[in-house]
Amino acid sequence: MNDEKNLSEDECGKSKSMPCGGVSSAVYGLGLIGAAIYFIQNATSFWAGVLGILKAIVWPAFVIYKLLEFLGM
Repeated sequence: MNDEKNLSEDECGKSKSMPCGGVSSAVYGLGLIGAAIYFIQNATSFWAGVLGILKAIVWPAFVIYKLLEFLGM
């Protein structure tokens, strides 16, 4: 019977899941935009701007690297 349907499944039989990391995704997104603006403003050529966008995508790696460098690890 349909009344005994698993509550964690929708009509298609796929399990429902709640997206997690909403706040952390927002912080990462704002950081990505801010980093992109910073790197693009400091770019001296088109390709430096493209590289700036790529750097903006991986900005947390730069932060962690500098933090560990500062802490002497």
